[in-house]
Amino acid sequence: MSGMPTTSLDRDRAYSLLRDLVVSGEFAPDEPLSERSLSTRLALGRTPIREALKALAHDGLLTIHPMRGTFVRQMSFDDLREIHELRLALEGMAAYLAATRGPTEPLRHCAEELRRIQSGATLDVEEAQQVGWAFHDELFRATGNGRLAQAYDNLRAQSGLALQKMRQYSIERTRQAVSEHLEIYAAVAAKDPDAAQQRMWRHLSSAFEARLTALGAIRTQYPGQGDNSA
Repeated sequence: MSGMPTTSLDRDRAYSLLRDLVVSGEFAPDEPLSERSLSTRLALGRTPIREALKALAHDGLLTIHPMRGTFVRQMSFDDLREIHELRLALEGMAAYLAATRGPTEPLRHCAEELRRIQSGATLDVEEAQQVGWAFHDELFRATGNGRLAQAYDNLRAQSGLALQKMRQYSIERTRQAVSEHLEIYAAVAAKDPDAAQQRMWRHLSSAFEARLTALGAIRTQYPGQGDNSA
């Protein structure tokens, strides 16, 4: 009787722990993920580890190469572009819906933290990023739409994977992002859905450009992909 629930719990736990390790940059790009070593490391059976690896590959976080092994997916320019476009759709809608309902208490708390960070003499980039992610998470919760929040969950993990190569955002960009979050919040608090959506789009586009610049990508490739062929 106890076998089935334990297996299900182990599978969920393996998925959650492995996803956190992948997104946090724990594994080198050329490091094959071994079921045996992961099983030992996480103190879980090889079956839930195997199932979790398959699920993470399905979610776009891992790549399975037959005969070579399973590796953390390396994000291409097209991957970054697709993630960005999907974020525009989902997070723009989240900002719009949250503004129709007004801010929740947790969203207000995020705004207070952002104001504290903004007014500080020095800026802790890592702290600002953590509060920024929390702001996005709470914005989705404020929509009252569970399906929208669920769709964002997987995108959130892929965004985290895409950010691995650029751990150090500049202080200037981080300050700008804090201000952009507060502008989005002001529109949500004012119950102005159109302004909230537009400000979210501007925020995501600024972040995307900063990301490409930090990664050394060629900005002219986006959005006119056919530009070089002329």
